[in-house]
Amino acid sequence: MVTVENHIGKISVTEKYLNEIVRHAVCDCFGVADVCNTNTFRSAVSSITKGRIFRPRGVVIRTDNEGGLIIDLHIKVTYGTNISAAVSSITHKVTFVVEEAVDIEVHQVNVFVDDMNY
Repeated sequence: MVTVENHIGKISVTEKYLNEIVRHAVCDCFGVADVCNTNTFRSAVSSITKGRIFRPRGVVIRTDNEGGLIIDLHIKVTYGTNISAAVSSITHKVTFVVEEAVDIEVHQVNVFVDDMNY
């Protein structure tokens, strides 16, 4: 949960809400086929305890020391897309959408192209 304090009071935003905002913003960008789905993997501990550990791959949101957000995106692009133009568009759109929706400053957006849709 991310909490911001301003002159009106405290605002708390869940990670799930931020993830959904970012996911929708990314999928609306030209050239993006999909945000990579969440993968599950089994570790030594989970195999002993018979449990699954979920590792989010698509959207990872964390805060830095200054109170801003750092967003890591793992995406799949469409074949023939200019990747540098798509990444620039994604970076600007995600920054704008998150800052407008929750009024939290985005300090960094890292985009990783993991796959290509043919």
